[in-house]
Parts: sequence; structure tokens; C-alpha cells
Amino acid sequence: MSIRPSVQRFIEYLRIKTVQPTPDYSTCTKFLQQQALELGLKFQAKEYVAGKPVVILSWAGTSPELPSIILNSHTDVVPVFEEFWDYPPFEARRVPTDPQGSDYKIYARGSQDMKIVGHGYLEAIRRLKVEEKRQLLRTVHAVFVPDEEIGGHDGMQQFVESPEFAALNAGLALDEGMANPDKPLRVFYGERAPCWVKFIARGNTGHGSQFIEGTAAEKLVPIIDHLMQFRQTQFQIYKTPHEDGSQRTLGEVTTANLTLLNSGVQQNVVPENATAGFDIRMTPAVDYVGFKRDLEALAEKHGAEAEFVQFWDDNSTTATDESNPFWPAFEQAVTAQGFDIFKEIFPAATDSRYLRRAGVPALGVTPLCNAPILLHDHNEYVKESEFLAAIDFYAAVVAAVANVR
Repeated sequence: MSIRPSVQRFIEYLRIKTVQPTPDYSTCTKFLQQQALELGLKFQAKEYVAGKPVVILSWAGTSPELPSIILNSHTDVVPVFEEFWDYPPFEARRVPTDPQGSDYKIYARGSQDMKIVGHGYLEAIRRLKVEEKRQLLRTVHAVFVPDEEIGGHDGMQQFVESPEFAALNAGLALDEGMANPDKPLRVFYGERAPCWVKFIARGNTGHGSQFIEGTAAEKLVPIIDHLMQFRQTQFQIYKTPHEDGSQRTLGEVTTANLTLLNSGVQQNVVPENATAGFDIRMTPAVDYVGFKRDLEALAEKHGAEAEFVQFWDDNSTTATDESNPFWPAFEQAVTAQGFDIFKEIFPAATDSRYLRRAGVPALGVTPLCNAPILLHDHNEYVKESEFLAAIDFYAAVVAAVANVR
């Protein structure tokens, strides 16, 4: 069976090794430039940090003065452990799902996270603009950013502070979501914020055979106990269903995990210092700045220091009702395709947080339902039928939100 041109282009995109820590952004940019040429889109590539291009493909609307639509995706992918893959992770091999070849799994790093989304945008534009010769009211910008997988600091964070971003006059952004093993389509209207904190205690040292007072460990242990009790409280909330019996999601609670614990130089020497590191993900219902102050006060109470390795201070979310002029069009386009929408807070961090802080409403959605969650996993794949359905999905959604008056 011959391969559809859209699938072949998707495979070509998947084969570009934009893998951290040395992503091939140059080849990726050339690929996107070729897509812009074929689609008749304006092409821009801007490096705010050398070697890390932000690429923008723009389709002018009939009313370009209206706020535009951003279709955002990141081009980088996470590292692989090839020995655990059944197929080479950058070959994008098509493997039949049955002897008849009724469908195929396309195995590739980045297939779910998130090249199905980025290339789905392009194929949707190809259908609307080239094949159907349609014109949309609002300008549409397909934006491809680097380095999301390592925090987006040299990509989206730089971009939203640039004159090029301001010139887009963005009214709405679509970004990545997550697959759902169940039927509903997950739509993320906010996300938990990272709070990575190290507690550093210093104290008296000496021989391990003595009762030494004021040690680093004595100062650190109550801090650890406090946060582990907080963790247990949040876990109990997470395990308690809503009044209607539905299960809570991770996005509704704040998780805290002890991820680093360092101290000591030798078994019989009481250490002079001790460090505990926590990965905390704060739900948007939390006062982030107040939460940070509480952690600082906890450290001070026990004679330690709090060092924030990463902290996000904005808990903006996107309205999912008629107060957001784009939501009714988005919702109608999605439900018309037979999807049930499940609104969620994303449990981790994406580039949408930079967009929301910049005042741009952002919805995270990856149209993979009844599909395993394989992002960052071995043997990541999407089915060919899922990719083709994603084109249908984005064509309908982009046409709907870009025609909001």
C-alpha cells in the first residue's frame, strides 16, 4: 500500500533528530521553510539565543487587524535509550497493526510529544488553504519553538518578550496537551507551576561517637517532616473523589517529592552541612508567592536556608466559558467531531505558561483519545489513523477559532 503524502511528510519531520541535548534545529528549520514555500506562507526564523531558532509560518487572514491565532508547538524531543526500543527511534518505522495492514504504528521519539501536533497544524493548513482554497478571518501563525523540553528559557520565554511576538497581536493560542487512555478529549486550560527548592542546613561537626548539638541534620529533619506531612495531606485530597463520584486529577492538588538528599563525607564524621531538594508542583488554586514565603519561613524557623532552583510566580488560567470569545467556537468544533471535552489543569509545565503570563489565552490539546500515554517513554508511537484524524481535528478547530468575529 502506498503512503499518503501527508504521512510521508510527517515521517520526514519525525526523522529529524531534534533530540536534546544537541537538537538538529538547522535541518528542522530547513524542513519548515520548505513547508512554508509549498503552502504559500510567510516564513520567519529568529534566534534569540544563537543556534536556537523560533520559526513562524504565517497565513494572513482577511481581517489581519483582528487578534491572531497562534498554533504553538516545540520542535525538540527528549533523549532516548535505544537499547529499550524495538525500532530505531528516529527511523519513524511504520509497523502494521494487523496482517491486513489496516493501520500502522509509527514508532519515533517525538511522535506523541509533540510532532503529531506541530505537523498536524501544517497539514490542516494545507487542507484549508491549498486544497479547499479557503480564506479565514483572522491571521494564523504556526509557531515552532526550541528547548521546551529543558524549560523553554531560550525559546518561548525569550520569544514572548520580543517585538516579533508583540507584532503577532495574538488573541488565542493552541498548544500541546496529552493523550488519554479513556474516551474524553483532555483540554488543558492551565498548568501546575514548578517550585524546585533546596533547603540547606549548616551546623556543628565532630566525631560520630559524640552527642553533638546543633547539627545540620537536626535542622533539616523537621523541614523534611513538615513537607512530607504536607505531601500526605495533598495525597489524601487527591484520593478523595468529588461529590459526584468522579476522580480528582493531579492538576487539582500540589505534589511535593523529596528528590535530593546530600550530606556527609565519612561514616564517623558528623557533617557540617546537609541539603534536601524538593520538586513541588503547585496547583493554580495556590497563592504562589505566598507559598514561597511559607517555605522561606519554614527554613528560617529551623535555622536553614531556602534556595529556589526554579520558581514560577504566575497562576493565570484560560477561561473555558463564554467570557472567552474563542471558547464557544472551539467547543462547538470539538463536540461536532464526536469528542467529549474533559477540562483539566496540566500536571507539569509547558510553554503555555509563558503565553498565559503574556496575556494570551492558551488551550493545550493533543487529539489522542483511547490511546496510551507514551511521551518520554520507550517505544513512543502514534497510529497512522490517529495522525490522519488529527489533521481533521485541527482543520475544523483552526477554521472555527480563526473565523470568530
